[in-house]
Amino acid sequence: MTAGDRPLRGIVSIHDVMPETLERVARILDLLDEVGASPVTLLVVPGRDWSNPQIDRVRSWQSAGCILAGHGWRHEVSERKTFFHELHGRFLSRMVAEHLSLNRSAARALVRRCHDWFGEHDLTPPDLYVPPAWAMGPLARRDLEYLPFDRYETARGVYVAAENRFYQLPLAGFEADIPIRAAILRPWNRINLAAARSHGLPLRIAIHPFDLKFKLAADIRPLLSAVDHWLDYRRIPPIQGELRP
Repeated sequence: MTAGDRPLRGIVSIHDVMPETLERVARILDLLDEVGASPVTLLVVPGRDWSNPQIDRVRSWQSAGCILAGHGWRHEVSERKTFFHELHGRFLSRMVAEHLSLNRSAARALVRRCHDWFGEHDLTPPDLYVPPAWAMGPLARRDLEYLPFDRYETARGVYVAAENRFYQLPLAGFEADIPIRAAILRPWNRINLAAARSHGLPLRIAIHPFDLKFKLAADIRPLLSAVDHWLDYRRIPPIQGELRP
């Protein structure tokens, strides 16, 4: 079987689920339902100003089959505290990579607070944590083994704490609000789609709330429609043939 003949497997997530984005998240869920993309992982930002009806809406999505994940706490920083954070913010994360502004102790506390919020609001606690902008900051693997989530996603892949194993997986995204981001992301997506087919790996497809109006909006449905089988992050093990660092 050639790479082109292999069924394409996909894992789809919606980022930045917060009170300000719920209507846009709902529209993305409608699109995913139209193309049969399921299950969907919703990356929830707990530390925003949630009302009870808004939490009820997230609870209804979870009851309907969506899988929740933790996604930082506030999803914002007030300042960039290091030179690396300044560079990362200017070129990648802007003002959302909150881990990069914290020391290890504060980052660990943020992850625990994020996990606790779900149970405190009668939501099934998630087993996946995705730091904003996929930036873990000061957290090392030894920290993750003692934190409450089972899986942690970065731009390169997913770390499964119980196995002490990192699965490097291809990633596609569409958050291109300016031309330079579109010029970078479009070939990035092509490369990662080719890697998924070539290595028989699931392609992670990350959709942000404003992507349906950004410059790669027309690319979203064709890529979703190219997927033959949908998985979720809990189905990654025991996939073989992951890319090696």
